Amino acid sequence: MTYKRCRRSCKHKRDQKAFEQRYAILKAFLDAESKDQCSLYYFDESGFSLIPNVPYAWQEISETLAIPSQHSRRLNVLGFLSQRGELHYSATEGKVTSEVVIAAFDDFIQQTDDDKPRVIVIDNASMHTSRLFREAQDKWLEKNVHIVRLPTYSPELNLIEILWRMVKYYWVNLSAYVDFDSLKEEVIRVLNDYGTKYEINFV
Repeated sequence: MTYKRCRRSCKHKRDQKAFEQRYAILKAFLDAESKDQCSLYYFDESGFSLIPNVPYAWQEISETLAIPSQHSRRLNVLGFLSQRGELHYSATEGKVTSEVVIAAFDDFIQQTDDDKPRVIVIDNASMHTSRLFREAQDKWLEKNVHIVRLPTYSPELNLIEILWRMVKYYWVNLSAYVDFDSLKEEVIRVLNDYGTKYEINFV
């Protein structure tokens, strides 16, 4: 036995056949990327606020470290992550709508202008399936940008989920939770340092 955090899971709800089929498709794209035939990115949003995601931390045996929790503004981060160490992100304190997501995609596509096909993995959140998003998707296809949608209840196929977990539970300094501005500054610092100070080994 070992002492570790329990995690919420909806694995029992998913279509296992659809999961395995999409896993095989993503593996094929990874193989194509290794041959420099395409560029593969994983997209998702995550939110940060003073309602903390309680991380592991070193604590005195006789004491329990308590992190203050309070209602606050929310920093929403929209990110595109590749296994090659690239991270492109934008941040907003506003609500994440289809319009906000489309703007993030437009900026990303402009920043990563590439002759190779760009493949972006996304989940089926409502702002990713709206009419506005699907209309924009047709426009992106003309720029050789392809969207791969994940089956429901399959977050482990979206590797950017690992990034969010590392930022929230390991990389953000606990002292940043003193106020929202400090937390925002710390999150941005960590994201800017990804690929140099902070890395993920996907192997």
